[in-house]
Amino acid sequence: MALSASTTTAALIALLLVLHGCSTQEIPNSDVDLVEFALNLEYLEAEFFTYGAFGGGVETLAPNLTMGGPPSIGGRRAFLTPLIRDIIAQFSLQEFGHLRAIQKTVKGFPRPLVDISVGSFATVMNNAFGVPLLPPFDPYANDINYLIASYVLPYVGLTGYVGSNPNLQTPTAKRLIAGLLGLESGQDAVIRTLLYERALLKVLPYPFTVAEFTNRISNLRNQLGKDGLKDEGLIVVPEVGADGRASCNVLAADQDSLSYGRTPEEILRIVYATGKENVPGGFFPRGANGRIATSYFQR
Repeated sequence: MALSASTTTAALIALLLVLHGCSTQEIPNSDVDLVEFALNLEYLEAEFFTYGAFGGGVETLAPNLTMGGPPSIGGRRAFLTPLIRDIIAQFSLQEFGHLRAIQKTVKGFPRPLVDISVGSFATVMNNAFGVPLLPPFDPYANDINYLIASYVLPYVGLTGYVGSNPNLQTPTAKRLIAGLLGLESGQDAVIRTLLYERALLKVLPYPFTVAEFTNRISNLRNQLGKDGLKDEGLIVVPEVGADGRASCNVLAADQDSLSYGRTPEEILRIVYATGKENVPGGFFPRGANGRIATSYFQR
């Protein structure tokens, strides 16, 4: 039976879309949920980097990206040298792109309430060391403090993207998450390298080195995540380092030098700082948004 001109045209368009890696099929709800879950981490990073570099939240430079969500708690412009400020400003603008890319792919949701105050980061450091640091740790005080605070964030997103990728069904969602993973990995590598250069310096006025801070933060995230070793500081025992032979550890990876992956449950336990995916706190005092995060509130 002969095909109509319109049917033939539609078939050709569909074929071209497939050949170019596109699909006319809608993204399934499971993919939507995982992509939207990523928005929480991207909002958190965007707020911290934008405040650190520019002294205001996302709404000061790209108000449409907040989708009407509430302003963040406690952000401020950091006291940074020109080089570090330039790097953090680039990170901030990269996060705008991430938010935009996600919102173009799925419906998304308004920015959740995030707490990036001195108190929030001070609590992380107190929990990491098991004692209150005096004076309280101030992430905005100087380059080293800000880089240590930044160490807390992109790596969590990195592991979340590695963990979610095998569960995605469509090329559209896989391509997006892979793109996010690439940039988050780059940000984490830059932060770790800058800290690695300063690994043996004391983080004044505390008696601990930069390396000790990274090790303590990584151990805390492992404890909160509750699923074994998925986090490593800058100096480790050799069997944990690259190929089981390196104690210096500029990048964190498993025994095959592959990135660790985390589930949404593990991510929430860490960013809530409660060790429980159904108990908000930490950087998300009212909890994260999206179907995956809110589903745990009913458990």
